[in-house]
Amino acid sequence: MPGMPRGKPAGERCLHLDEAMRCRLFGRPERPAFCGGLQPSREMCGEDRGQAIAWLARMERLTAP
Repeated sequence: MPGMPRGKPAGERCLHLDEAMRCRLFGRPERPAFCGGLQPSREMCGEDRGQAIAWLARMERLTAP
């Protein structure tokens, strides 16, 4: 990932998010394939940002090496 050579650690805000939480790399060739392939769903997003963050944290725990 540009600017994050070891990837983005779990729980750390991506440095490519702007103040409105939008990706500054969106539509650019350097945007990682993973980010482009991540498709939001009702399960993932929940009712608010807190629920979305909790879902992502759970997925990171479940898929950790």
